[in-house]
Amino acid sequence: MKDLRTLDLNLLKAFDVLMDEKNVSKAAERLAITQPAMSGILVRLRESFNDPLFVRVQRGVVPTNRALALAQPIKQLLSDAEQLLKPQAFDPLTAEMTIRIACTDYAMRAVIVPFLRVLKQRAPKIKVAVLAINESAVQNQLEQRLLDFALVTPDFHTPDIHAKALYDEQYVCAVRHDHPIAKQNSLSLEQFCQQEQALVSYHGGSFSGVTDDALAKLGLSRNVSLSVQNFIILPDLLARSDLLAVVPRRLVSNLPQLKLFEPPLAIQGFTKTLIWHERTHRDVAYRWLRELMAEACQ
Repeated sequence: MKDLRTLDLNLLKAFDVLMDEKNVSKAAERLAITQPAMSGILVRLRESFNDPLFVRVQRGVVPTNRALALAQPIKQLLSDAEQLLKPQAFDPLTAEMTIRIACTDYAMRAVIVPFLRVLKQRAPKIKVAVLAINESAVQNQLEQRLLDFALVTPDFHTPDIHAKALYDEQYVCAVRHDHPIAKQNSLSLEQFCQQEQALVSYHGGSFSGVTDDALAKLGLSRNVSLSVQNFIILPDLLARSDLLAVVPRRLVSNLPQLKLFEPPLAIQGFTKTLIWHERTHRDVAYRWLRELMAEACQ
């Protein structure tokens, strides 16, 4: 063969058909080309391999020794090329892989817990590493394959990052089930402002948040005496104190030790969003995982 760079894969396909048919006319028919075109391909094949390859006989052609030696490697090469072009296969039941997801402690309860429940049923061999999120580093971590997914609240409008809104979250007021106000059906704005409260400050040390912004617009303030840096501790704190907290509904839903009230003022909620990098966007396994996570959040 002269040069691999000049070899047309279609020539190898024609060679393979000629080996099967041992007849130029029948090979042309299988390839849906004219006999003169097939004859031209045979000329190019001979030039490429510097060998006659197929010799005419009374009822067709017979392969030369060189053609016989090439037959199996070429068939294998064509088979391998076809495999490359086939759609990527993914079977959740047998898939073995590890995915890395960055999120807050709130998202661990609201998203990861229900996601793992269905994942283990449908794809039992997939491992999941849940990592603490650093939103300033997320894009770089996704690019560098340190993360596969991240669960975020702010919008990410950056090149090569894809996003899917999983759900819209709203805030509720939570107290322990036997709190002095627990027998009420609703909470007045005056009562709300008077109650001793706790809040989450992810950056640490702050005693105000979106609730206080909403109160400030009404010329009001509340009594916040405890600031913690994560959500997970809040249900236990509330269950063992007279504190009230404004928390995302999914964090405290179905917790019998807590009584929930609708806030007595409008507090802006948020959208929990799944993001991933372009490198996994078309991968069938990762697409399945994204869809499963969205399903689990419904």
